[in-house]
Amino acid sequence: MTTISSAIDLDLTERQRQVVSLLAHGCSNEEIGSRLGISPRTAKAHADVLRQKLGVPRRRQIPAAFRMLTGEDPLSWELAPASAGSGG
Repeated sequence: MTTISSAIDLDLTERQRQVVSLLAHGCSNEEIGSRLGISPRTAKAHADVLRQKLGVPRRRQIPAAFRMLTGEDPLSWELAPASAGSGG
């Protein structure tokens, strides 16, 4: 156990951490997709994996569960910028 966040081994990718932050800010799948340059369906898939890893039944519970397990506040992270011209 070297750090607080590694004490709970969630093994989240950088993309999953970005999705946690955007969910904490209340973004929809469409907004997450636009900001990260992915499809809304891929954003939903990330949220589904996060729900499983964090053990919560609803996507809106993801940020709180992450905060409780790691001690990190996803609301304090800088949001990913919206992609320019990502019409698709």
